[in-house]
Amino acid sequence: MKPQTEREAGSQPLPFTLYPSHFTPYPLHIARILLVTALFAAPLAFGAVQTWAWASLAGLASVLLFLWSVGCVEQGALKIAWSPLYLPALLFLLLGTIQFFAHRTLDPSATRESLLKLVTDLIFFFLAGQLLATGTQKIVRGFGFAVVVYAFSLAVFAVLELFSSNGLIYWSVQTAGWTFGPYVNHNHYAGLMEMLIPVGAGYVLSRPRDDPMRTLLGFALLIPIASLLLCGSRGGFISLLVEVVILGAMVFRHAPMHRRRRLAAVGGLGMTVAVLLFFWMDTGDISKRLGTITSITHSPDVTLGGRRVVALDSLHILRDHLWVGTGLGSFETAYPAYQSFATDLVYDHAHNDYAEALAETGLAGGLLMVAALAIFLRLGFKKLGQRLRHEVGWIQLGATIGCCGLLVHSFVDFNLHIPANAAWFAVCAGIATCKVPHLLPQRHGDRAEAESRN
Repeated sequence: MKPQTEREAGSQPLPFTLYPSHFTPYPLHIARILLVTALFAAPLAFGAVQTWAWASLAGLASVLLFLWSVGCVEQGALKIAWSPLYLPALLFLLLGTIQFFAHRTLDPSATRESLLKLVTDLIFFFLAGQLLATGTQKIVRGFGFAVVVYAFSLAVFAVLELFSSNGLIYWSVQTAGWTFGPYVNHNHYAGLMEMLIPVGAGYVLSRPRDDPMRTLLGFALLIPIASLLLCGSRGGFISLLVEVVILGAMVFRHAPMHRRRRLAAVGGLGMTVAVLLFFWMDTGDISKRLGTITSITHSPDVTLGGRRVVALDSLHILRDHLWVGTGLGSFETAYPAYQSFATDLVYDHAHNDYAEALAETGLAGGLLMVAALAIFLRLGFKKLGQRLRHEVGWIQLGATIGCCGLLVHSFVDFNLHIPANAAWFAVCAGIATCKVPHLLPQRHGDRAEAESRN
């Protein structure tokens, strides 16, 4: 399906978006390849939590921005696909910058590091819209296919490692805690899969009904779902359920009446097979752990109780630093003075991204987060009936649901402080909310293709 040119659309001017043209500069091709390569490589480096890994991401983000700029110069015009989320994102960055230079932070070095990571994520967020969401149908299709293959491959690796490595990452690296796949923490593996699975599902649903790859790729997604369950993350399990409900509601609402039963049957069959696959591989311990979700408020698990207390303590930090908080990245420094229980553990994060962000940025940051969340939800689910006629619309829906899943998980964990997961979240948010040219009226041929896909 090819996008309309200005001549085909009539005299009506094109929206202010980055339209694919007959000429795509070579730097833009390289930038797209490097962007996807960075996304795929970051989780493999233990989630890019080590200094060399996240610093490499920051350096690569700068290179990507430079390549995009060079490509725009070669095109002869600076065309930006605008997202209303750019404004609160930039204001949040400005708030952190003021904290650092005005000495309104309890830990200047941690704030400087957080600002570098934030800039990196904002670059990924921006370039996701410029290089992926507004690309040609071939580019969008290629990205969706790559996500499915990547999620399947990573899940197979994680499952094999689970049953053969004795807790070692890559069968050689010994770490403390509950590892899974390339991640030191199994909850962060779940956070990544919460984004990959919906994007992959969006791609599968975007394929025409007569495409033989549609069924094959749909079955390939069952392995990532089973691996998410196998990792034993209760927050990840709840987030996955929320994603399934959202996706089912959106597809059911916007699908033709005669296809709703078929979609419900296929979706139910897929989830059943994924669950059966999980039980077939599970030794019994993981299913028992996931079963404690029903009694989570009375769970004897110290970790769960500790997370709730830490989140409440974080609100006490907000009370004493009401307007601009203690400074980005300063939670580890600020928290000991407010810790309400004795422990030998050092809490570098609150295990609640919202409570931690409020403690570090105060009401100013809280208002920006609320505004950004409202804008995101409005853009992510806007005019779905029209958008789902196009492949990019399905990818956008998957990216939106992936972000929603991670936002739910953020109530009990700190996935947004894991550089690899933060980069994926930024890219998904950029794809989900960027204005793209698929809202133009369809030609007859394009309309027929969309109907065959649905």
